[in-house]
Amino acid sequence: MVRGQEAWLELRINPSNRGPLMLSIFILHFHRMILMETILKKRFLEDFIGGSARIFYHIALAALSAAIALSLPRILNFIAKEILVYWSIFGNEKLLVVSVEMAVAILLVILFNVVGRSWRDRRLSNMARDAGLVLVKPLKGFFSRKRIKKLKEKQGFAKDVLVIGSTGFRTFVDPKGDLHHVMQNCRMAKIMLLNPFSEGARARAQSILDPHVTPETFQEQIRKSITFLKNLKAVKKEIKLKLYQDAPLLKLAILDDYIWIQHYHAGLDIQRMPEYVFKHDQNLSSLYIPFYQYFMTRWNDPDVPEYDLEADMLIYRDIAGNETRREKFNDQESEIASRNVPDHLVPKHGHGHPSERIIYSLQRNRRGLACIEDVSKNVW
Repeated sequence: MVRGQEAWLELRINPSNRGPLMLSIFILHFHRMILMETILKKRFLEDFIGGSARIFYHIALAALSAAIALSLPRILNFIAKEILVYWSIFGNEKLLVVSVEMAVAILLVILFNVVGRSWRDRRLSNMARDAGLVLVKPLKGFFSRKRIKKLKEKQGFAKDVLVIGSTGFRTFVDPKGDLHHVMQNCRMAKIMLLNPFSEGARARAQSILDPHVTPETFQEQIRKSITFLKNLKAVKKEIKLKLYQDAPLLKLAILDDYIWIQHYHAGLDIQRMPEYVFKHDQNLSSLYIPFYQYFMTRWNDPDVPEYDLEADMLIYRDIAGNETRREKFNDQESEIASRNVPDHLVPKHGHGHPSERIIYSLQRNRRGLACIEDVSKNVW
């Protein structure tokens, strides 16, 4: 829309360029019409298939119930005749009667176990529904991953996208990532990634046992994610990026009324962890609201600077959102600034998240070396 307005303005200022400008405006509007028509056709086809499937399901169910109701008298008569015939033959066989009793007892035990398990599963299902849990992403399965990727694309189309991640490379930079097309079609995006030169990024990279995962690969992936977001910003997308210092705890993506969440476990790749989906509804016991508040708390944290995608600057703001200072984002300054991890992020007495304990041990070793240096200076 902005390009179209600029073209009309240039057309009014420079009438000599009327031909090429009219052609460019026509091509732009024609491309938009084709895109909107494709989207409408796709939605119409999905709605038609979904509605037709529901209609055929109800028709088949009604036909099956009618067939059972009409054939029920004949079935009962047949069963009664057969039972009388076989009972007259085997009625005096005691071994057969005992065998039938044992078989019936076994069947009743199995039936009661199945009913009890289904009752417990129903209770768990009700508790999960009260918590807002609607889906658990399986770890394996090609078709399930493809279906979930389409579900994310549908939920994030022309909506606001809020993401907390580590590098973001496999999430939205890689064309195979679940949020690659979502980021291109979203209305607005707020992204939180690791500062590539922070102690948190180094601790997360070193905690993974894969030899191909190093702090350098983390830095390279975060640079590619920043470049990807810059390209989206260049095409008039409303993109905001913040870089946090501490080790990641949760991978979180908010797409409209759904939250997709994974846990960063020390020593394990995030792809090996299950993904949980929570839905926002009127239920006050839903976990959607706490996770949403967690994102907003992290986003409004004054210790987390905003990355200016146009000027490559780190912008620090206070709680009210007013800018306090700016820093140039480069390797040397970021590495020096990342060593000052806030005290509230360091767990006491070795407790806390495993990745946070790694940060605590690194700081403790650094302090021990500083004490040794001070003692050696005093001795000499």
